[in-house]
Amino acid sequence: MAKKKRSFAWSPVRKLMKKSGANIVARDAVEALIIDLEKTATKLTKKALGFAKHAKRKKIAKEDMDLAIKYL
Repeated sequence: MAKKKRSFAWSPVRKLMKKSGANIVARDAVEALIIDLEKTATKLTKKALGFAKHAKRKKIAKEDMDLAIKYL
């Protein structure tokens, strides 16, 4: 089975999990977290884009992302 190209690198995500206290981390656990991070990032971006469009802008500003995080 071919590997799927992911938006997040495996190693930094694993390092973040270890930094949070998980000393031993399975490869499929890291993969599951990466998949969830990608879904969450996509939802947040779409929400932020809606706020930017409402303000009649094409560029997503930090304020748009802050609102998306708050209201997602």
